Amino acid sequence: MTQDLDPTDTPEDHGPTRAGFIALIGEPNAGKSTLLNQMVGAKVAIVTHKVQTTRARIRGIAVNGPAQLVFVDTPGIFRPKRRLDRSMVAAAWGGASDADIVLLLIEAHRGLTDGVQAILEQLAQVAEHTPVALVINKIDRVKAEALLELSAKMNAAFPFVETFMISAERGHGCGGLRRWLSETLPLSPWLYPEDQIADLPMRMIAAEITREKLTLRLHEEIPYQLTVETESWEEKDDGSARVEQVVYVARQGHKGIVLGKGGETIKAVGQAARVELEEFMGRRCHLFLQVRVLENWLNEAERYDEMGLNFRDGNA
Repeated sequence: MTQDLDPTDTPEDHGPTRAGFIALIGEPNAGKSTLLNQMVGAKVAIVTHKVQTTRARIRGIAVNGPAQLVFVDTPGIFRPKRRLDRSMVAAAWGGASDADIVLLLIEAHRGLTDGVQAILEQLAQVAEHTPVALVINKIDRVKAEALLELSAKMNAAFPFVETFMISAERGHGCGGLRRWLSETLPLSPWLYPEDQIADLPMRMIAAEITREKLTLRLHEEIPYQLTVETESWEEKDDGSARVEQVVYVARQGHKGIVLGKGGETIKAVGQAARVELEEFMGRRCHLFLQVRVLENWLNEAERYDEMGLNFRDGNA
């Protein structure tokens, strides 16, 4: 952070402040969560090689001079098949419609796919009242000539206000994007305290950390058939936290896979999650995991509330 600002100060004290919401929109695996973490300077969103790992809208908060940038990492937009899918896509479009700026992320090596074309069609309504910028990500995967050709093709297909070429993973080009966002957001007092980097309860952040470790460890469809909830959070006298979580799976057979032989899988997941949670909190954490079968969890409103999704948005 470059300076110590108080959102209640007048512009004469520190100069005018800016703040607003920036929605990250795109297909699954476009790099939205990676960009969010890069901009915030800390890991606040799940990043894996698997698609559709982000389920709810996650807000990460960054400061650049007098500007406070609130990034909204949305689920990837895809053709929904299940109630959970429909709720996730609705959350993504809700994030776009509520934002001050929308960033459409596409992968440089994939270009203008059918999925991106479908997103552009719906973004046309958003662009009537909100600036939409194009962010071409993973530029290290293609040659410069191909990037220029893709940029021209995309801008011919949609009236983007700006185009940026970046590598969210390596940070290339992110500085220019950050500066433009800082200058484009509306004049406003800051929306969050200066030292806050995420707008999620710690219970949900902890659950997301564990779900990431499960997603990285498991394969095939199981990661999409499970959810993690923080059942209890107890602050101890020594400053540590005792955290109990439940991993819900949809089938009995999945429980054995999540547990692993002799419980080795869930033990490794718990250890990895605990280490990352301690690093995030800056203090000790005692993490306890249970695995329960809940065959119909994908159709229970309570589970959607825990994930920050609207159950009704999943109606066919």
